[in-house]
Amino acid sequence: MTSSSSPSQDTKRLAQTYPEGLRADALMEEDVAWSHKNESQWDGEQFDRSDRAALRRVAGLSTELEDVTEVEYRQLRLERVVLVGVWTSGTVRDAENSLAELAALAETAGALVLDGVVQRRDKPDAATYIGSGKAEELRDVVLDTGADTVICDGELSPGQLIHLEDVVKVKVIDRTALILDIFAQHAKSREGKAQVALAQMQYMLPRLRGWGQSLSRQMGGGKGGGLATRGPGETKIETDRRRIREKMAKMRREIAEMKTGREIKRQERKRHKVPSVAIAGYTNAGKSSLLNRLTGAGVLVENALFATLDPTVRRAETPSGRLYTLADTVGFVRHLPHHLVEAFRSTMEEVGESDLILHVVDGSHPVPEEQLAAVREVIRDVGATDVPEIVVINKADMADPLVLQRLMRVEKRSIAVSARTGRNIDQLLALIDNELPRPSVEIEALVPYTHGKLVARAHDEGEVISEEHTPEGTLLKVRVHEELAAELTPYVPAPLA
Repeated sequence: MTSSSSPSQDTKRLAQTYPEGLRADALMEEDVAWSHKNESQWDGEQFDRSDRAALRRVAGLSTELEDVTEVEYRQLRLERVVLVGVWTSGTVRDAENSLAELAALAETAGALVLDGVVQRRDKPDAATYIGSGKAEELRDVVLDTGADTVICDGELSPGQLIHLEDVVKVKVIDRTALILDIFAQHAKSREGKAQVALAQMQYMLPRLRGWGQSLSRQMGGGKGGGLATRGPGETKIETDRRRIREKMAKMRREIAEMKTGREIKRQERKRHKVPSVAIAGYTNAGKSSLLNRLTGAGVLVENALFATLDPTVRRAETPSGRLYTLADTVGFVRHLPHHLVEAFRSTMEEVGESDLILHVVDGSHPVPEEQLAAVREVIRDVGATDVPEIVVINKADMADPLVLQRLMRVEKRSIAVSARTGRNIDQLLALIDNELPRPSVEIEALVPYTHGKLVARAHDEGEVISEEHTPEGTLLKVRVHEELAAELTPYVPAPLA
């Protein structure tokens, strides 16, 4: 009986017989031959050389569908926050409503609210906002909840931010920084992004932090130069501040250029005597929903604060056939940062330049009067106090009937509607038709059929009272502005003798 040799013995034999370059190939051939002879002694599946060298997929390790979402969530984990407010005036309910709004802002920004505390004080503490003792208690709350951020319901000074962070040992931001973060997430247009960037830099400039003397990298220019220096020159933080000021100046120039384009469009509408209506109101009151209901604009509608920032202007028509423009503006909120009011001034000018303001308020809110007061404060800031106003109480289908009655009793020029269901939208359109400024000149003219453009302009720019087609032309009785009245005057029929 002959015995088969093992692979180790064959390896020694091949090393003596074959040169160095051919040894590997010969070994592989012998190995394959030996495997055929002893196939019954091997366990498992055998592979060719190319199969052994190839990459093999391992089943069951795919992270598609729900697995991949879990991975992304771990990478983009929501910040866990604790809210802090200082109650200086008003009732407990007012303080709780303010903190509830801060919680809604935090959730809109993508944070997970764990807890909220309110401290009763005559005024915020100059050092730590809530006082040193309460700051220690806040540190315990942060440890118990596992939070990584504290959000304060107010605008903190740079010193308050630093001192409070030193105590609680986690990141501290204020209401202004939170609103700026939401605006940065939701800005889509070039103008909106520039306005948000300008507001962020205005807020950031006094809050830049240095890292001690190690950032004094530039030496002062001594009289003799070289080693004859008098001490540290411009520090790194001063360099950063100068660069931010330069960027702010550039942003202001860009916004001014965009403002010019907006003014040209506005002047074109004024030249054609097209009335304008601006929709203003508290954030998440339903302004975009109302715009979509009135014009079919297709603007983004979402149950979130500051869902839409970029103004939208759409053409609309009254029940009587008069054309006008309807502009949706940025939403307002209590204690709106003055940085934003300044940066968005060109956008908010749509309110000041309009002929009528539709002041939208959320009828389902517990205290809608506070929303009205906050919006009117911003309207005063942009100089639009002389513009007529209609208070549109939206979400009437979800509002408390007693709240609606109270609001409509206080606000004489008001109407309750529902942009979602269409309730009272026809009455609102009729109210807009009555409130829009009417052309000042009433005239009757017999316009020849060869001048049909004048008839079309009378329909677009004026208010047609009556229209009759005669053999000589179109007999119009219209109310128009002075310029168009001057063009129609040659066609006024002569009085009968």
